[in-house]
Amino acid sequence: MIFPLIPIAEASMKTLVQSINDTIINPLILFLFALALVFFLYGVLRYLLNPDNEEVRKGSKQHILWGIIGMFIMVSVFGIMNLILNTIGEKNIDINSDGSYNVGNISNL
Repeated sequence: MIFPLIPIAEASMKTLVQSINDTIINPLILFLFALALVFFLYGVLRYLLNPDNEEVRKGSKQHILWGIIGMFIMVSVFGIMNLILNTIGEKNIDINSDGSYNVGNISNL
């Protein structure tokens, strides 16, 4: 049985980190961003459809605020993850055949 989303074995640390990023972290970030966007749009829709009800408008403002905060957090997490992966992760980890490794310009002794 073939599972296209679940890799069977990884050849190196680089490909493992890249696979984790591609199959778990990025889809999770995109899902949570979409959820925050829906929350934001729900608040906007409720705000526009209830011009006379002050209680609903107050709750809608909270939905809008938390939707914006959620989207900001997801964009920030995406940027931080890419910064980490580009700094020490997917591009700069080299594992040698004797078990020693290099992270950027730093190597284990």
